[in-house]
Amino acid sequence: MTRPARYVRTPLAAAVLASVLAVTACGLMGGDARTATPAASGDGVLRLGLLLDATGGSQYLSDSERAGVVLAVQQANAAGGFAGKPVELLPPESGADTGAAAQRLAKAGADAVIGPTDSGHAPAAIDALRSAKVPLISPANTAAGLSTYRSDGYYFRTAAPEGAEGAALVELARQSGAKTVAILHQAGDHGKAEADGASAAAKAAGLTEKGSSEFTGHDAGAGAAAAKDADAVIVVAQSEGQAILAAVSQAGVPGNKLLVSGDLLGRYGSALANGALRGARATVPGVFPSPDFQAALTEHAPGLTDLTFAPEAYDAAALAILAAGAAKDDGGPSIAAKLTAVSGGALPGNPSEAREKCTGLPDCLARQARGASIDYDGTSGPIAFDSHGDVTTARFMVFTFGADNLPARDAEVTVAR
Repeated sequence: MTRPARYVRTPLAAAVLASVLAVTACGLMGGDARTATPAASGDGVLRLGLLLDATGGSQYLSDSERAGVVLAVQQANAAGGFAGKPVELLPPESGADTGAAAQRLAKAGADAVIGPTDSGHAPAAIDALRSAKVPLISPANTAAGLSTYRSDGYYFRTAAPEGAEGAALVELARQSGAKTVAILHQAGDHGKAEADGASAAAKAAGLTEKGSSEFTGHDAGAGAAAAKDADAVIVVAQSEGQAILAAVSQAGVPGNKLLVSGDLLGRYGSALANGALRGARATVPGVFPSPDFQAALTEHAPGLTDLTFAPEAYDAAALAILAAGAAKDDGGPSIAAKLTAVSGGALPGNPSEAREKCTGLPDCLARQARGASIDYDGTSGPIAFDSHGDVTTARFMVFTFGADNLPARDAEVTVAR
């Protein structure tokens, strides 16, 4: 199973640092669109843009994300559209220059944009759309640094940031009865973010951390040997999965102690010693779509085979549509100011209001049409944006390996952030 490129280390880290320095030097010059009370600025037609990755390891996800957004637009229009007019989906933009693609969507009149997939492409899109006062909602960005990247409140994401997966792995350890846990992580920003999340979750759960360490490349053997006496051994890495897991097994860590991040999920089979991963478990961000959702997607996209991030993309589009409805305005600033509320989140200084929980866009639109303030629980799970535009509940699929070193999906785990 191939996972998308979730973090591009050097370009994104540099962009985040530049953003932090800019905010430190100049203050939050643009304010925070999430807490603003903007005047209406729309033209009466709600237009959504879609920013797709045209190159790289995440390109293959474009079809599933497009299908999720198209479904949300179709459902909105079946319910009457926005202010009596159809919601428009602009022709998707892609290309090597993500910033330029985002600018084209803004110039075409996008009121909100869904995308991009790869976290490394997000800063350029955020910069372009922040200036245009158009909210960007990514269904797939997970890089931890994006939580504090300067967006002036115009950036949100329906995928959980890094660190949540580390907490999910600890929750699996706790559920198995573990009292001690070792956390081995591959060197780099991604590995550190996940390990920090796991370490914090272990402390909060009352688990003792022992034998944790960082390793470079696939050189995990020494760390695994020092960690093998822990009740559970968590391994976080983005690459070289086969070599890493072989080293961990050869160091004496049995599969039933092993918990691995989603980037290490694979059909290893005979590439590893028979039974090396027996009982090992892996987490993959997101949820497996319900049969009803799958049927609705494939009705208009019959050739769709990979549904990764389709629920998150659908939720991103649904939230933009519901935010426009709550604001009674299709302007970007109005949508940004209502996204947290319709997601079920709360912001400091903003009084919470009574909201009706609803799941799926048709149900929520019907309630909204009756005058209700709604709390949207998405097809990917509860969202409840926080002050960074991040989800506050993260759901993960759980895969368990058999003696043949092949994984099978058998559970889900949810963690609060």
